[in-house]
Amino acid sequence: MIDFELEHTDGGARAGVLNVDGRKCSTPVFMPVATNATVKTLTSEDLNKIGFDALITNFYHLMMKAGVDLIAESGGLHDFMNYDGIIFTDSGGFQMIRKGFDQEIDEDTIVFKSDYDGSVYEMTPKDCVKLQKKLGSDVQMCLDHCPPYPAEKEDLIISVDRTRRWAEQCKEEGGNVFGISQGGTDKELRERSCQDMVDIGFDGLAIGGLSIGEPKEKMYQMIEIADETYPTDKPRYFMGLGSPVDLLEAVERGCDIFDSAYPTRNARHRSVFTTQGTIDIRKRKFRKDFTPLDEECGCPICSGYSRAYIHHLCRSEELSWMRMTSVHNLYFLKDLMVGARRAISENRFQDFKKDFISIYE
Repeated sequence: MIDFELEHTDGGARAGVLNVDGRKCSTPVFMPVATNATVKTLTSEDLNKIGFDALITNFYHLMMKAGVDLIAESGGLHDFMNYDGIIFTDSGGFQMIRKGFDQEIDEDTIVFKSDYDGSVYEMTPKDCVKLQKKLGSDVQMCLDHCPPYPAEKEDLIISVDRTRRWAEQCKEEGGNVFGISQGGTDKELRERSCQDMVDIGFDGLAIGGLSIGEPKEKMYQMIEIADETYPTDKPRYFMGLGSPVDLLEAVERGCDIFDSAYPTRNARHRSVFTTQGTIDIRKRKFRKDFTPLDEECGCPICSGYSRAYIHHLCRSEELSWMRMTSVHNLYFLKDLMVGARRAISENRFQDFKKDFISIYE
């Protein structure tokens, strides 16, 4: 069962507690992406030490690689990856339904070919939720139809209608399922899709199909539509958002839960978050910089290692630097959400956001 307790609001920003069958996390919360039941370069112990009480993994990739039956035989995802926090599973719809990917779609079924071994799979929305539950995840995401950006209006209409029909079938399967709105950046269609998810009666509501190339202001407008449409007593999940500034903008507009591979992908490409903005740790100017990655950061990397040392590891192509920058970037976002929650509960979120962005940018 999904339970969400809204503890405090400051304008549109919300602080609450998400409880899924006894596993809890405070919101707003950022979830690391553990696509293959691991966050790249990190272990579950790393995530525990950083302080993550929730993460998301990907049903499609787990089905294609380890296999649902094997993970179920191991005792489920919690035992398989040695992680006791809340585990969300993405439906994998974004992977199953994409341009250039062999597939057939009707109102009840997707037939698609694996991009790993060419095997052909047939999947219904109910199958998608049923198999996510078999994996042992705590929260299952609806199978939805996310069109690319930009998309023609007729394609967005097809996406919204199909997403609604599939969501109805996912709801029938039961479980701790979040519904996902689509509609691109079309105000009317986004509002319609948000209302569809409310009418179906999900205990958690997500915003999908954004942060895929649309202008920022358009994205913020779509979040505002969800904020106006989704009920206040349900958790709101913006899927695929991980930029520090965008996270605060979305928190201001009523979002509670986020996920993205952005912090760890950037970490592996030398881009490190700091309160003064991002830095490229490979740049030569850090060769003799013996300060931490971020003077204000309390992560285990900043408390023990210098920019010069991590720069040296990067230049020497030692793989450990990727783990170190990934730990730091994830800690940075976790700490940002903790700070946002504290500011909301103290009615000073606007000042917190303004101060962070003015320095970061």
